[in-house]
Parts: sequence; structure tokens; C-alpha cells
Amino acid sequence: MPSTAPPSHVLAFEHEVTSRLQQVSTLARAGGLDAAVELLATAIARGGVVHAFGTGHSEAFAMEVAGRAGGLIPTNRVALRDAVLFGDHQLAELGGKPPLERDPNIARDLFATVRREPDDVFVIASNSGVNGSVVGMAVLAREHGHRVIAVTSLQHTAAVAPKHPSGKRLADVADVVLDNLAPYGDATLDPVGGVPVGAVSSLTSAYLAQLLTIGTAARLAEQGLEVPLYVSANVPGGDEHNHALEARYGDRIRRGA
Repeated sequence: MPSTAPPSHVLAFEHEVTSRLQQVSTLARAGGLDAAVELLATAIARGGVVHAFGTGHSEAFAMEVAGRAGGLIPTNRVALRDAVLFGDHQLAELGGKPPLERDPNIARDLFATVRREPDDVFVIASNSGVNGSVVGMAVLAREHGHRVIAVTSLQHTAAVAPKHPSGKRLADVADVVLDNLAPYGDATLDPVGGVPVGAVSSLTSAYLAQLLTIGTAARLAEQGLEVPLYVSANVPGGDEHNHALEARYGDRIRRGA
């Protein structure tokens, strides 16, 4: 009879993921996300928009924040390709070497494509927290009076050199820093074929994104304010509900493919 026991790597990765999610939950219960939630709720209460930005796999975090069912409607996903779609950069640059995410100069052109108002807040995710584009975006946001929340691996970012001319990391610039608890290099399990496997940053960052969304919605409700949330577009009436609320923010929120 074949064994019904799960492979050892399944149990090992389950432990690496769930133990980190439990740590994030413990942090949240202790109020460790409250400062970030307060910034988000205050921005939305004042008519502001949450601009979420991440490059590479960290774009998944921005997608978790902006434009999904159960999520906050006044959210805008910023991506490197916006410099092509809404700016003057060429498509070929997105696949260039070195990667565009490392170029600090792209941040200014990308920032210029974001339709901003004074109460807007930025949430920026980067596991390493050192690439030029993400640090540059945070620096520009702060220079223009916006508050910045960073989601990064504190272990990894402390172990690598900054790539931004300022010599700063994302964690050095942000108003609030949330640790995604990923280890240096992101992968958590012993090497397979000579390379470690089992990256966790996308999983823990997605969990943080959802806790921030839920916490912000709860804070707005506690204050007796409207909570502008998306209904799934795949249920009857979803599109009508969502489009009516999206219209309030016009082109300040983008919903690209």
C-alpha cells in the first residue's frame, strides 16, 4: 500500500509558512498594524487614495491591495509598465538589463504618471527593500508630503547594500515599516539541486495586505463612515456597485489588465 503520509517537504514548508502567519497575527492582535491602519483609514476618510506599488513578485502585493473583491475601492495599483502606458518610456525597456526596477531614475517618471491629491498615501512592497525604483518612489512620495507604508523583509534588507543614490533602504524612508518575515534570500527550505526553495514573502505579504484592508474597513466603520469596498464582479450587481463607487475617484484609480 502506498504511504498516506505527506512528503516531508510539504510539512516543512507548511511549518515555515504557518509559523510566520501566526507571528503576523500575533503582531496584529498586539496593535502592531495599528499605525498603518490609521494612515490608511485617515487617507480614505479625507477622500484620499491608497497607491500600492511593488516590482517583480512584489507586484502581487499591490494587486492584493488594489482592485479585488472585498478590497478598498479608493486604491490604485502602480506598476513599472505605467511608465510605458502613461509615460514616455519604450516597451523594450521593461525587459532590459539590468532590470528596470533597479534604476533609480525610473521612479521620477513613474511617479509623474500617478494622479495624486494631498491626502493620498503610498504602500510600497519590496522584499529586498533596496532597489532604486522602490526606494525612489518612497523618497518622492515623502518629498511631496505623502505618508509611506513599507512592507519588506527586515532580515534581507539589512544584509544587502542599497542601490539608491541616497544610500537609503525602503525601511529608512517609510513612515511605517512592516516586516514580511521572509529570511535572507526569501527561500526557507534546504537546497534542491544546490539552490534553496520555498519562498514565503508573497504569502506573508498577501496576508499583511488583507489584514490592512480588513483593519482599515473596520476602523472606518467604527467611525460611522462609509466603507467603500469592492463586491466581486462575478456576482449579480457587482459591476454596478463597483462602478458607481469607482466613479467618485475618476482617473486617480487605474484598473489595468
